[in-house]
Amino acid sequence: MYKYSDKDKRIVKKRVEQFRFQVERRLNGDLTEDEFKPLRLMNGLYLQLHAYMLRVAIPYGELSSKQMYKLADIADKYDKGYGHFTTRQNIQFNWPKLTDVPQILLDLSEVEMHAIQTSGNCIRNISSDHFAGICDDEVEDPRPWCEIIRKWSTFHPEFSFLPRKFKIAVTGSSVDRAAIKFHDIGLKIVKQKNDIGFEVFVGGGQGRSPYVAKQINNFVKQKDLLNYLEAILSTYNELGRRDNIYKARIKILVHELGIDKFKELVEFNFLKFKDKRLDLGSKFINQTKEFFNLPNLKIKQSSVSFPGDIDFNNWLMRNVVKHKIKGYSIVLISLKQNGKPPGDATSDQMRKIAAISQEFSFSEIRVTHEQNLVLPHIENSKLLEVWEQLKKSGLATPNLGFISDTICCPGMDYCALATARSIPISNKISEKYKNFNKQNDIGNLKIKISGCINACGHHHVGNIGILGLERNGRESYQLTLGGSADENASIGEILGPSFQEDKLMQAIEKILIVYKENRKNENEDFLKVYRRIGISPFKEGVYDNT
Repeated sequence: MYKYSDKDKRIVKKRVEQFRFQVERRLNGDLTEDEFKPLRLMNGLYLQLHAYMLRVAIPYGELSSKQMYKLADIADKYDKGYGHFTTRQNIQFNWPKLTDVPQILLDLSEVEMHAIQTSGNCIRNISSDHFAGICDDEVEDPRPWCEIIRKWSTFHPEFSFLPRKFKIAVTGSSVDRAAIKFHDIGLKIVKQKNDIGFEVFVGGGQGRSPYVAKQINNFVKQKDLLNYLEAILSTYNELGRRDNIYKARIKILVHELGIDKFKELVEFNFLKFKDKRLDLGSKFINQTKEFFNLPNLKIKQSSVSFPGDIDFNNWLMRNVVKHKIKGYSIVLISLKQNGKPPGDATSDQMRKIAAISQEFSFSEIRVTHEQNLVLPHIENSKLLEVWEQLKKSGLATPNLGFISDTICCPGMDYCALATARSIPISNKISEKYKNFNKQNDIGNLKIKISGCINACGHHHVGNIGILGLERNGRESYQLTLGGSADENASIGEILGPSFQEDKLMQAIEKILIVYKENRKNENEDFLKVYRRIGISPFKEGVYDNT
């Protein structure tokens, strides 16, 4: 895990002092809200429907136990006793008072955390695979590269005021757990002969105009990575639209120019930077990699046997994944408890996770894109004990990848942009399908819910996507099928007319009936069936005699 240098600490502390002064000026009336807005956004502070919201950066989703303890303390002291983990591997506090925010940022700085560039038209938090460095399907650990990009992008003078926000994700695996094709830039670490480099994708995104990113280069050398990123960003910064917020993202520029023309422009800019000031030397790369060495994973017990507890075995089946080091496992913690918003964790739960991590996982914790948490290094002989402790805090729900493991944006309960509620829909799905056997019969299925067209709940890439809309003063919900954010990325297809809330669950049930009737066997999951039979049977099953 990266550790702050003395320079890092001074920069973050100075930023806190600057923002404290800016808040004082706002409270004294020396700044209007319009003048204050860009200043607060540069410090991760949003104004939502009912209160301010502070978004805290968790670079590439990696947390220490010490940091998690601090987040729990902040939740109690300055918020309402909980935090919300997001699809961007960050955490949000939904109820801070403006007067308290500078102190929150100062408290965060004590554990090497901040809220810099978690909002605004800049390069946002660099995200990655939550199994980075611990799975056996990687070419190389992507976290050092995320850190290198973070260093380059933070306070970048040219890219602090881009046409629109900009998101970068990095994966080192052929299995895409970082959704790189739905980012402005997606990087995949690849190997050609004996060289390690990057396959580069550009122009992905969701929102009003969803696009799957296109490959712009099949191999960028390690030393040229920042040069190539600089070339892409410079091209976008010059040509991206600033006259229309809905057409300002790089995905629109790539779409309108075409990938061939965009690549030509990028290559022209790349020649300006190539072999110049942004070259990455092997010494710097290797020094960065040293921050991400695995802990000393020693096996104390080679063979492990467990009791025949049904709940424990269900949890093992769904929430435990093989580690690349023999004798260890990766444990996923579901933050999809029935009746609670997806991604929410109470301060008590945060402290419990921190304590378990401290005792069993070398004080390491990860945040996933699907609003869950990871304990990355659990010795197999300790799995039962970890499960027992998680269960006491309501954190042992065995539903990873199941229908109740929904992604959901805040919707109208919090967000001023939302046109419908999303959290109550997620709760209804969790309640209806909470039985493990019922979920297991359905199999792998990703449901993602957004409360408006901005797609913060990633509904476009849900196997079943749900978009909340306003129709004649009432909330309604449009369904899409067949979306996926993995290496076989796809955008969901609209099923048909939207449904009022009281008809939505019935429509989902009909979709599941069509799926079960058409699957070849119990191992053929929803997405495979959909891709084989297409949308027509689902339309017939849902809308006939509705």
